[in-house]
Amino acid sequence: MNENRNTSTTAGECRPALTADLTGAELLRWYWTLDELTGLARTLGVARHGGKVALTARLAAALDGLPLPGAPVRRGPATAQLAEPVDADTVIPAGQRCSQVLRRYFVEAIGPGFHFDAFMRDFIAQNPGRTLADAVAHWHTTRPDAARPREIDEQFEFNRFTSAWHRQNPAGTRAQALEAWYAHRALPKAPGG
Repeated sequence: MNENRNTSTTAGECRPALTADLTGAELLRWYWTLDELTGLARTLGVARHGGKVALTARLAAALDGLPLPGAPVRRGPATAQLAEPVDADTVIPAGQRCSQVLRRYFVEAIGPGFHFDAFMRDFIAQNPGRTLADAVAHWHTTRPDAARPREIDEQFEFNRFTSAWHRQNPAGTRAQALEAWYAHRALPKAPGG
């Protein structure tokens, strides 16, 4: 399916072509895919790192001839990561990533239902000095919160839209949701949205 459809809106306004001729305000009025934004960044010579929100801010500034927003904070040099074997007494080092070593340990300790969710990612990132046994206990204590529906982060606009659409149209198909998405993204964003 073509993700880059330019669909006319009911108000007669069309999503413009994504070119260097746009203003920053016009760029911000419309939904663009990361691929589209990356292509414009290449054309303008704008750095493409830092995620969609940061890239969009840099492009809007570049299109308006303004100074580019500051570079994202770098995490610093790579830190040593845990290697197997690990056990319940293994201490989580600063800078530890949610690695395959940790995944294998947690699947063994917790069971096949384990996955790195926001609760576990945050625990690993924010708790150097704690043990893997502490992480397992954290997993179990956060399951009630993990089971509750949560707001999808703003940068995942497609996921937010389709989730809301399926709640409103429980018998709807994926094809219908995509058709609704293309119609939605062809509209200018609401002011402040």
